[in-house]
Amino acid sequence: MDVVLSKSRLRPLLFVPMGLVVLAGVLVEVLKPLYDLPSRSGIVPFLSMSYEGNVPTFYTAALLGFTSLLLALAAAATKRAGERFAAHWWGLSAGFAYIAVDEVFSFHEMAGTFVQLSGVLYFSWVIPAAVVVLLVGLAYIPFLRALPLKTRIRFLVAGAIYVGGAVGMELPLGYWTEQNGMHNLGYGLIDAVEESLEMLGINLFVLWLVDHLAAKGVTLRFDSPAPEPTPEAEAADAP
Repeated sequence: MDVVLSKSRLRPLLFVPMGLVVLAGVLVEVLKPLYDLPSRSGIVPFLSMSYEGNVPTFYTAALLGFTSLLLALAAAATKRAGERFAAHWWGLSAGFAYIAVDEVFSFHEMAGTFVQLSGVLYFSWVIPAAVVVLLVGLAYIPFLRALPLKTRIRFLVAGAIYVGGAVGMELPLGYWTEQNGMHNLGYGLIDAVEESLEMLGINLFVLWLVDHLAAKGVTLRFDSPAPEPTPEAEAADAP
């Protein structure tokens, strides 16, 4: 069996799990105050997008890791073709690999412990994060200009959605947290929007990256090993 992982095949593999993760996460946030569900154990911390080390966390980490592998393929294909910007593809691959690890271990939150701010900057790690996004964006301007126009627009849209969720939504979430705390429905719903935007941005990027790879002649295939010849088949092939 030879399966080519095209965009049409990949779309349900990405968006169906995402829909289930988001639906389950929002559902437990709504049911928690209605039925006084426990917050420290049980289904809420297992499915809620406001918690770490659970189903949404590992789904997103796996998605980021898969994106990193696709970017590594793009880097290898670019280098093999003798084209420019292979290093930029490798840089993106390494960046997504780091974000995947950070998704599990939450290293970024440590950056918010050095400076205590308030209001929309309550989660102060958004400041260094915004600086990193700006610097990376400036460094990748030549890379983006070299992409086909359609691919460039797609990558920028996916990146805007992801950054808008990961960094932008931390601003209203920080303000709400300072005013009302974390253990309430408002926090859970704002955080659900944030996580959903992150997942959507990554999924769109993966789909459009697969399109870009296909245009470069790179397709993802899953080949089953050839079956071992049986004695009957060997006898039939014998002269």
